[in-house]
Amino acid sequence: MTATLAPPSGSPEVPSRWGLFAQRDFRLLWAGQTVSRLGSSVTTVALPLVAVLALDAGPLAAGLLTGAIWLPWLLFGLPAGVWVGRVPRRTVMIGCNLGSAGLFASVPVAGWLNVLSMTQLVAVAFLSGVCSVFFDAADQVYLPELVAPEDLIEGNAKLTGSSSAADVAGRGLAGLIVQLVGATGGLLVDAVSFLVAAGTLLGIRARSEPAAPEQADLLGQVREGLSFLLRDPYLRAFLCFGAAANFALTGYQSILPLFLVRSAGTAPGWVGVLAAAAAVGGVLGSLAARPLCRRLGTARGTRIVLLTGTPLGLLMPLAGPGAGTVLYVIGSLAVVAAVVLCNIVVGSFRQSYTPPELLTRVTAGSMFAVHATIPLGALTGGALGELIGLRATMWVMTGLLTLTGTLPLFSPLRTLRELPTAPQRTGRS
Repeated sequence: MTATLAPPSGSPEVPSRWGLFAQRDFRLLWAGQTVSRLGSSVTTVALPLVAVLALDAGPLAAGLLTGAIWLPWLLFGLPAGVWVGRVPRRTVMIGCNLGSAGLFASVPVAGWLNVLSMTQLVAVAFLSGVCSVFFDAADQVYLPELVAPEDLIEGNAKLTGSSSAADVAGRGLAGLIVQLVGATGGLLVDAVSFLVAAGTLLGIRARSEPAAPEQADLLGQVREGLSFLLRDPYLRAFLCFGAAANFALTGYQSILPLFLVRSAGTAPGWVGVLAAAAAVGGVLGSLAARPLCRRLGTARGTRIVLLTGTPLGLLMPLAGPGAGTVLYVIGSLAVVAAVVLCNIVVGSFRQSYTPPELLTRVTAGSMFAVHATIPLGALTGGALGELIGLRATMWVMTGLLTLTGTLPLFSPLRTLRELPTAPQRTGRS
């Protein structure tokens, strides 16, 4: 009999009023992640501004800076899953937070000393991207060490919800910080947030799972994780959705500011407000994840959300001046909410479903694949914007996103109410 990923049903060890917030270790993880995400949201605004304002960087340099952040996923995404599996996950996360703090703190220090250069900014972007690769690979595996399997959806929902809220607050806070202390000062805020996150991880009392014994065959271990990921019908279906959805999402997001200003007639000052409004959808998706999965089932609920939420993205190309902006807000809220809810369910499913000895490799393989399409989508969106125009590109990419929402219908997921918690061929050990 195949086990299923049932919706969390109140554990007697956790008071229902507070849920996982009643657990000290989870509170520390949640607090650290939230503060760190707030700082990172400030950096998404401040880092490009450092290049533009302090170094007078042009479009090519700005593109190089963005590419440097994502390049580590292509270089280290797959082996990271093997390496992270060999050491305690909390140790990796603390080291990555401390490394990121030092990297971002180096920028304002160099600015104060008048030695800041574009080379340093690109190096900081690349090395912080490396830290992100290893941190994310460990982070996705660490939560199951702190909470019970039936609480994974709640845990992921709380972490994702606070991250979405931090995105909204961070983008708004970034403008104020840059205005008060300059763009380099914004990076100092991020450095401090990483130190806070490292401190909360140090305060966690739960013992980490023992590291897997080191093996020499790195490529063999990578192949083993990829083989499990690509052969499993459920993981493969979600992998295809994630890769295709990220391509479409970044395809329209890469031209979104230009579309809103030049085609939709939005005042430049309102672009940031609209971006923050879209991020609110992430908060809504995280709040809805657990109750929706309780009521409809993890598989059925995800199907329904994707089939009803992603088509609303087709409202965005209809955006225009004045009241027409509402169409963009509705469409972007629905898309972000649907994607975030799906990410919560998929992450919880992968954590409970994958054999523990393969989890870091399967997680890293999944993240490698879905991140690899991000720069491709951005480049495609920009090229189409030049060739066919901004509004037409929005139609193409939101239409593609709508199609990605139907991908679960072409897999075993189309008939399930609940997602399985263990591969049918192996069962539980």
